[in-house]
Amino acid sequence: MLIRAQEMARYVADGVLDAGLTGQDWIAEHEIGHPEQTPLARICDLVYSKQSFGKVKWVLAAPEDSPFKTMADLNGKRIATELVRVTKNYFVTNGLNVDVEFSWGATEVKPPVLADAIVEATETGSTLRANRLRILETVMESNTQLIANQPAMADSWKKTKIENLALLLRAAIDAQGRVGLMLNAKRTDLDTLIGLLPALQRPTVSSLSDPEWVAINTILEEKVARDLIPRLKAAGGQGIVEYPLTKIVV
Repeated sequence: MLIRAQEMARYVADGVLDAGLTGQDWIAEHEIGHPEQTPLARICDLVYSKQSFGKVKWVLAAPEDSPFKTMADLNGKRIATELVRVTKNYFVTNGLNVDVEFSWGATEVKPPVLADAIVEATETGSTLRANRLRILETVMESNTQLIANQPAMADSWKKTKIENLALLLRAAIDAQGRVGLMLNAKRTDLDTLIGLLPALQRPTVSSLSDPEWVAINTILEEKVARDLIPRLKAAGGQGIVEYPLTKIVV
């Protein structure tokens, strides 16, 4: 079932769903607002985002030409954000009193007229810079997590299913940016070729029907394959095949 990340933690916590994928940000937003509920089980971290394989940052940002240089300068001011509870908790923890209002989107265009500052998610900071906003603080970092409720994890059948799902999701992320490479070679060239190959562990070497020849199979970063393949060919590799990977279970 596809639902918004902002809602997933609530549905899992309420038992409507056994498990789901959402960000650490929205898990925190839900749990801060519902301290009476049993915390959700974090099954695995899945670090990826729209533009990179890094974490997303929720940052406090204010206009470049504003007098606000630090978080303390915003005491008593208005902050616009989608992440209301986390933002309120962040300021309270730091002993500051601010007016945090919910933003339905396009938050970066609100300062200075509709808000004094914002708390917004960013990967590269380019949208903030385009709107002449300066980052003052990082409120939190977030990445996708597979979560489940405690009753589901107490059920052995469901727990196994959820853990298997986690294994496959991690395997898919581990495969990103990597390719498989296989080639044939004479045994006399084997040591030279293996010396050229980076590998996740060690290359797999298999005998062929001709005892003088072997097959080599390995996994490597896609970005190095382009330069490596001509070198393998020059070192005696034949029948070189590069192929995509969908999952790597390590």
